[in-house]
Amino acid sequence: MVNAAEQARSVQLTSKIAAVVNLFKAEFPDAKADLKPWCNDPDTQEWVDPESIDIGFHLPGWSPRFQGRSILVQIRFHEDPLEKTYQLIGLETAAFNHNGEAWRLSTVHNWELEGVSPPKPDVVAKMQNFCRQVFLLFHS
Repeated sequence: MVNAAEQARSVQLTSKIAAVVNLFKAEFPDAKADLKPWCNDPDTQEWVDPESIDIGFHLPGWSPRFQGRSILVQIRFHEDPLEKTYQLIGLETAAFNHNGEAWRLSTVHNWELEGVSPPKPDVVAKMQNFCRQVFLLFHS
């Protein structure tokens, strides 16, 4: 897990991070992006994955449609040093409320939503569409 703000090391990657934020806001206009969702402390740094871009999105209060207040999006990559390639392998998204993680949607596994407090079906469909759009963005 690496904050998106720290991954913006080139103009191309910076513009793709901005595009991801715009894609999310196209589906969920009320969300506010947080390009630094992780604290810079020893406990957090222990979990740093240099091959991910992490963006938080905060809703204006708790949303019954979302069953949460914040969404974490982790865009995960695999770097092949021999081929010198950097490939998108998937997205991990998770919603959080006052009890912790409410639900999770992973494209790395089966694209199915899991969790104790699932959102409304329209939110699931919009999250899946957002994930498809991110795949298109990074595969172009």
